[in-house]
Amino acid sequence: MKFSPLVEKIITASNEAQLRSYFMDYAGELVGATAWGLDLLDSRFQVFDSDLQGLPDTFRDRYQEIGQAADPVSQRMIEQQIPVHHLSVQSLKDWHRSKLYQNVFRIYGLEHGMVAPLIGPGRLIGGVYFMRGRNLPSFNEDDLIQLSSLCQYLSVRFATLRLAIAPSLISCLTPREVDVAELVAQGFTNREIALKLHISRDAVKQVLKRMFQKLNVSARAEMVAKLKI
Repeated sequence: MKFSPLVEKIITASNEAQLRSYFMDYAGELVGATAWGLDLLDSRFQVFDSDLQGLPDTFRDRYQEIGQAADPVSQRMIEQQIPVHHLSVQSLKDWHRSKLYQNVFRIYGLEHGMVAPLIGPGRLIGGVYFMRGRNLPSFNEDDLIQLSSLCQYLSVRFATLRLAIAPSLISCLTPREVDVAELVAQGFTNREIALKLHISRDAVKQVLKRMFQKLNVSARAEMVAKLKI
């Protein structure tokens, strides 16, 4: 798929699930990737939901075992909120020697990686990533420019579909309360919110209780209505 048709799908997505589906179905072809994915982050930059295509789930498990600390590409993306490929962070020789390459990329026949940020209202809300196998060329600056443009459209659409909290109210909420509010607005149950944020259902209930008190409301729908711009 070419760039324009994918952008058209992104800007017309009617919900977040559809938006993610469009990205996963067509973005890999756009940049000629072997595998690609999308991660959504909570306020602590921890992944609470993700999509992966072109690789088994064991790839994600291996990556999590190595840890974000061993991934300078993702670290640069999070710190500077810009698209990054591995050769813009380290030399090819250092990349091949790295723990991430030796313990993850090499095992799955991958050679090249590129990541880019998804920006929400006032913070990083996620990232997208692309990988190419050994038989494909490395990502370059032109790929980063195209990915940057794509992520601008994705970020705007995510922001449009998510809860836009009134500036007069967001200052009274903690980052965790904002995470819960966004998921409540998307229709998730307490159990689903707990699973996504890796906390207990009791913790979700306590967060909601505090929010109800702060906002002087008594129901989830009333809370969402009051928070919206």
